[in-house]
Amino acid sequence: MKLATLKNGARDGRLVVVSRDLTRYTDAARIATTLQAALDNWDTCAPKLESLAQEVEIGSVPTARFHEHDCESPLPRAYQWADGSAYINHVELVRAARGAEVPESFYSDPLMYQGMSDGFLGPRDPIPLGDPAWGCDMEGEIAVITDDVPMGTSPEDAAGHIKLVMICNDVSLRGLIPGELAKGFGFFQSKPASAFSPVAVTPDELQNHWRDGAVHLPLRVDLNGEPFGRALAGEDLTFNLPTLVAHAAKTRALSAGSIIGSGTVSNKGEDGGPGKTIAQGGRGYSCIAEIRMIQQLLNGAPETPFLKRGDTVRIEMMDEAGHSVFGAIEQTVEEA
Repeated sequence: MKLATLKNGARDGRLVVVSRDLTRYTDAARIATTLQAALDNWDTCAPKLESLAQEVEIGSVPTARFHEHDCESPLPRAYQWADGSAYINHVELVRAARGAEVPESFYSDPLMYQGMSDGFLGPRDPIPLGDPAWGCDMEGEIAVITDDVPMGTSPEDAAGHIKLVMICNDVSLRGLIPGELAKGFGFFQSKPASAFSPVAVTPDELQNHWRDGAVHLPLRVDLNGEPFGRALAGEDLTFNLPTLVAHAAKTRALSAGSIIGSGTVSNKGEDGGPGKTIAQGGRGYSCIAEIRMIQQLLNGAPETPFLKRGDTVRIEMMDEAGHSVFGAIEQTVEEA
């Protein structure tokens, strides 16, 4: 099933069930008023929401036209948002950009930081940017929402705690990251509000595209209407999503509604080195930092600028038939 949260003037919006083709929706208030309320009582609510989803498909309940512009992120705020490092190729490139080595432990022990979760951007909301010198970047990612995850859950058991899947734009301020990390205390100002796809889907809705703890589809990233990235989300993973959930739960329990991110979807090139742009026949990139690093390696200096006011980013995932799976994140950078 596919779930969305529509804007209604309240902090947490209202939960709706959306048709598979993302054209229609019906209100889910008689089951749960918000997505968080459904997650808090998932075992009871999920079968009822699933039944309602089937009624939407056969037209046995009243529906209205679904407009992605009316959506909040599926969880407009969350108890926890922790972003991991499934794609070590991305980590290698961005660390090289700031002259930092990749410790050997990164290949066996995932990176993870706790991001801003008290308010997410809607999938069509603008990205507010205070100063272009901060180096605003998009990061196309996969994210999952869990139910209650006990402390010490194994990766094998963590897979069963993943209840919903989304895509994400994890906005990053690259110009602020080196100074923050130099303090030895992690990201804060360099990681403002992220945005998630208009709809969150249950893993079974992805059918054979959800396997081995990963989504096996290309992540489409466009910048100002031009193709920028088509990385395959199911390839070049060092860690799958259940492993990241288990990593987050190693020393603490996770509350229902916790969001765990994959980190930037990133593929290596055919020769095992940095990937090429789409224009060069490659899969491109899911963030600007990667192409800047490759330009620095090849040409001695980065050429592609970070996002400026007026730039528009679109992140989406299509199935083989060309149908949008999660709806599109489409955001324009604006002055804060």
